[in-house]
Amino acid sequence: MSEAMLSKVRKLLAQAEDPACTPAESAAFTAKATELIARYGVDRALLAARDPTTDPVGDRVLDIVAPYARDKVGLLAAVAEPLRCRCVRRRQGNGFALHLFGFASDLERVDLLFTSLLVQAAHGLAATAVPADDHPAAFRRSWLAGFAQVIGGRLWAAETAAASESGAPSVALVLADRSDRVQRRLAEEYPRLRTAPPRRLGGTGFGSGAEAGRHADLGGRDLGGTTAPERQLGR
Repeated sequence: MSEAMLSKVRKLLAQAEDPACTPAESAAFTAKATELIARYGVDRALLAARDPTTDPVGDRVLDIVAPYARDKVGLLAAVAEPLRCRCVRRRQGNGFALHLFGFASDLERVDLLFTSLLVQAAHGLAATAVPADDHPAAFRRSWLAGFAQVIGGRLWAAETAAASESGAPSVALVLADRSDRVQRRLAEEYPRLRTAPPRRLGGTGFGSGAEAGRHADLGGRDLGGTTAPERQLGR
C-alpha cells in the first residue's frame, strides 16, 4: 500500500477513534477509510491485469488461538470472502491454523483488517455486560457472530461500490477472474475439501455484537504487519 494512502487511512482512523468525535462524525471517517481500502483493492487488481507480476496469487497461514478460536475463524472468513480470498480451517492444538489463499494485495488487506477487528472486538466484549440470565461464553460467542456478520456485510458493500465506481468497463471481469484463480489455487492444494456444518449458538449477544460491528473501524490501526498477541481475545 502506498505511503500516501497509508497516511490518509491512519489520519481518518485517528479522527474516527477520537473520544471527542460524535458518532456521526466517527461513522463518516470510518466510511471514508473503508472506501480507500476498497479502492486500493480494485486499483491493484486492474494493475495486475496489465502486469501479473505486480500481484501474484499466493497463500499464508494464520494461527488462531483460544479462547473463542472458532469465533475468530468466523470473523476471518467474514473479512476474507468479500476481499476475494478463501480460507481453509485446520485443527491445531486448542485452536486452528487458517490457510488463506488470495492475491498478494488482497491477503495484505485481509491480514490488516482482521488484526484490527480482533482488537476492536476484544474492546467491545470487555465493555459489554453479560446478562445475568445468560452463560458468559455463550453470550460472547453469539456477540462475535453478530459482529462478524455485520462486518462481512459492510465489506461486501464497500467492495461492490469500489468496483462500480472505478470507471473501468472490464473491472467486473477482472475481479471475477481473480476469484476463479484463487479458487483453482485452493482446489489444487485441497482437492477433497469439505464444507463445515453451520453452528448453532444459544447466547443472546448477537444484537449487541452486530451493533458493535456497525461502528467498527475497517481500515486497520497498523497497516504494516501483525503480531501473534493481536490475534487473541480475552475471556
